[in-house]
Amino acid sequence: MLFLVAALLLLGVTLGTVAHAPLGFTLVAAVVIAVWLAVFALRERHARRRGTSH
Repeated sequence: MLFLVAALLLLGVTLGTVAHAPLGFTLVAAVVIAVWLAVFALRERHARRRGTSH
């Protein structure tokens, strides 16, 4: 439960910051986060196929 509260607090701070950031910066940050999540998902899928947790 504490993790959920911390995550929501961080989301609120991030959205508050994005509201005041220039559009170009926001788009670049969004692309960086999307690429990072895609790489993480591919690594997890690859690890599950091999049957290891790392």
